[in-house]
Amino acid sequence: MRKFVELIGTLIVVDGIAGILHEFTGWFSLWVIVRYLEFLNGYEIFANIVLIVVGVVVVTATNLGKTKTA
Repeated sequence: MRKFVELIGTLIVVDGIAGILHEFTGWFSLWVIVRYLEFLNGYEIFANIVLIVVGVVVVTATNLGKTKTA
C-alpha cells in the first residue's frame, strides 16, 4: 500500500511539472489534468505548483512512515 501511495504522489508531481511546462511551452497537452478543470481557468500555474507541493508532501509522508529493520 505504501508503494502505491508513493506512486500516486510521484504521478501528481510529474503532472504538476508537465502542467507548468505546458503553460510555458505548449507541450504535454494530454498529461495535464488542470487544463480540463474549467473552474481553474486563469489559475493554471498556481494549481500546478499546488499539485507539485501536494505530491511532494504525499511522497515525504510515505517515506516518514517507514520503519527501519535491522
